[in-house]
Amino acid sequence: MVLWDYFLSYISGLLVIICVMIGVAFLTLLERKVLGYIQIRKGPNKVGFWGIPQPFCDAIKLFTKEQTYPVMSNYLMYYFSPIISLFLVLVTWMVFPMEWGLWSMNLGVLFFLCCLSLGVYTVMIAGWSSNSNYALLGGLRAVAQTISYEVSLALILMSFILLISSFSLLELMKYQSMVWFIYISFPLGMIWFVSCLAETNRTPFDFAEGESELVSGFNVEYSSGGFALIFLAEYASILFMSMLFVLLFLGADLFSLFFFVKLTMVSFIFIWVRGTLPRYRYDMLMYLAWKSFLPLSLNYLLFFLGLKIFILIFCIY
Repeated sequence: MVLWDYFLSYISGLLVIICVMIGVAFLTLLERKVLGYIQIRKGPNKVGFWGIPQPFCDAIKLFTKEQTYPVMSNYLMYYFSPIISLFLVLVTWMVFPMEWGLWSMNLGVLFFLCCLSLGVYTVMIAGWSSNSNYALLGGLRAVAQTISYEVSLALILMSFILLISSFSLLELMKYQSMVWFIYISFPLGMIWFVSCLAETNRTPFDFAEGESELVSGFNVEYSSGGFALIFLAEYASILFMSMLFVLLFLGADLFSLFFFVKLTMVSFIFIWVRGTLPRYRYDMLMYLAWKSFLPLSLNYLLFFLGLKIFILIFCIY
């Protein structure tokens, strides 16, 4: 019976990973289409019907190209950092709150924060091991940026942990069955979304991949399969952050189509922001993190703490 449970949990994890990979493929297609229409041009439309097989053609092209690497690079670290990056993102998806309890962790929030913190190292090692000045600069920027915005993300999560008195994402779903949390914490929702943009290196915070300044940032020396793995990790991370935004602020019934519509809409906003906003200046990015988001997140944390104590005293008396 125990073996059967293990087998079921592995199968469910495999299904989640396959679904995430397919979701990533179509998210890239959606992005190219939306950016095309924003810039008044057509997106991919030549391959198959409406260009739908385009992501799979791109994947085949990238993974069958010759793998090149810089002669002066630290080869093992250079080779394995994209693999570890994708692995970490896919492992993070294991906190997806499936109600039948196969992978639903009681400490899902803590596990997510651990995986998020480890993701910084892969970017740093990818930039350093390439032995390229541009890649190293991109890696350094990414580390500074990610660490800055992780603080705000952790504080926002702590606010909700205080509110629901649990580390489980399933509890978040149950608490929002009547009213969504975004109604009582709209500023937190906006901070969370902007922090997610910074965390996933998306426009207007794409300093780690600033094409106009750093050629291509930390991934400049990667080609074919290595580049594809970094690309997959980034888009799987975008999907995960969208899912987490829906879970935290917009309520979620995983067995309803509406949950996936909300997830798609949040992912669409990620793309919309990319097509609309120019890149920030780097000092403004740091100013925003430490002087705007951090004080507001701390204030909300204290507000939720006071609210919880008030409710407990009210219940006792």
